[in-house]
Amino acid sequence: MTEAKGEKKKKKKKRKRSPARSPRKEQPGPNVAARVHEFEERLDRMIDARERDRGSDGTPIVPAPRPTPPPSRPALPPDGVIDTARELLSADYYLRKWGRIGLRNRSQEVDDFGHDPVYERRVLPFFEFLYEKYFRVEVHGLENVPAEGRCLLVANHSGTIPFDGIMLRLAVRREHPSHRDVRWLAEDVIFHFPFLGSFTARVGAVRACQENGERLLRHDALVAVFPEGMKGIGKLFRDRYKLQRFGRGGFVKLCLRTRTPVVPVAIVGGEETNPMLARVEYLTRAVGIPYLPVTPTFPALGPLGLLPAPTKWKILFGAPIDLEGYGAEAAEDEVLVGRLAERVRAAIQGTLDRAVSERRSVWFG
Repeated sequence: MTEAKGEKKKKKKKRKRSPARSPRKEQPGPNVAARVHEFEERLDRMIDARERDRGSDGTPIVPAPRPTPPPSRPALPPDGVIDTARELLSADYYLRKWGRIGLRNRSQEVDDFGHDPVYERRVLPFFEFLYEKYFRVEVHGLENVPAEGRCLLVANHSGTIPFDGIMLRLAVRREHPSHRDVRWLAEDVIFHFPFLGSFTARVGAVRACQENGERLLRHDALVAVFPEGMKGIGKLFRDRYKLQRFGRGGFVKLCLRTRTPVVPVAIVGGEETNPMLARVEYLTRAVGIPYLPVTPTFPALGPLGLLPAPTKWKILFGAPIDLEGYGAEAAEDEVLVGRLAERVRAAIQGTLDRAVSERRSVWFG
């Protein structure tokens, strides 16, 4: 029995160790055959198409690119609309309409320095009233001013509120036989004020610098300068008609470089319009004002105290000082420049002393 059982166990182990039978190969169905046939047809079409795209020598034929159609342009508006739009987009349109500093009532004749003849004609009656009726300006020696060509008028600066520039301009325009225009160089501090700077430029003033003065003289203009600068209008009443230092002689260098004759001018009467008794400086620097004048009427009467007194004015033109004997290189000689500046200063001071001593009254001359 035991032997029979042992033989049965051995037979079972042999059955377990026998390898598994290989699976029966499946035959391709109709779907697989259809796919293979479709693939062969696609491959044949690709080969035929490739052979058609080759030339006779076997090189591939590259098809020419199709021309791209031009972009369709929008319909243009009429010519008048285009011209109007071009004018509105140009900067010149706004310069003509509102001017260089944004003022609507500027004319189209504004020059590079801001002079507006239309605006000047509008305010001219007020200045002519000051010239004829209020200050009663008296002019002497106007024959010393040339009828044409460049010339530099060198004058003393007077008055807490300087009207001397516009009065000098009116004197030459009204009384001179050629009625020449005078462009005067005004202090730089005036152009820092929003209204005052643009106003003085529009009535004929030019910002004081060597470049502006030389540019005017190169165009044969008649130019007026006040070499005392702020020291001239800032001096106290006790120092009236005493010329201050003429700086470093910038006007002499200007004349030497441009070969311009000099005509000394003395203005009498402006010192008494707003006699300055004192000036306050330590509170005004923060707001950009060089000083606050103290006069018999200002600041006691407020802005009304700045009205000028109706004094009698005299403008005296001296004999021309010719600098033709010096070349342009003489402008670099500081000693010569200082000597010529002192010569002009002495001529103006002598005329002032003589005119002040000869007048009978501040109010009637």
